[in-house]
Amino acid sequence: MELFYIILLIFFGLLFLVAELVLLPGVTVGAALALLCDGCAVWLAFRDFGTGGGAAAIVAVLLLSLLVTVVSLRAKTWQRFSLRQQIRSSSTPVSPAEELHIGDRGTTLSRLSPMGRVEIGGRAYEAKSAVGYVDPQREVEVVGFENFSVVVKIVKQ
Repeated sequence: MELFYIILLIFFGLLFLVAELVLLPGVTVGAALALLCDGCAVWLAFRDFGTGGGAAAIVAVLLLSLLVTVVSLRAKTWQRFSLRQQIRSSSTPVSPAEELHIGDRGTTLSRLSPMGRVEIGGRAYEAKSAVGYVDPQREVEVVGFENFSVVVKIVKQ
């Protein structure tokens, strides 16, 4: 049963070492816990198995710690856990200048005072009135573009 506790402490020491190297670099909590676990494992090995068992525990801790450090710092080790998918979308809407042309006509969906919504070609756009206020359901014509807004004026009938 004593050997089980020694192996368990060495395992937790290695686990805390990996956590310090990969997850919590610079925090030193993982390193302190790793040293505590490994120190207790070596102390138990000396107490229960004598000088030979203690020396074997020291060698095992040193070799396993070196192996775990090398393996966990390799780039290929953590590649299978990393995100490989690229995000190609954008939160920036398409500029109305790319879809509309000066002279296109549409209808106001809301009151332009001076900003509001218009429908042109079956799509709704944020619009700005070039001249004063425009009531809803009025026919308007595109006269320009400002940032992501369409600048419109009332069509004279």
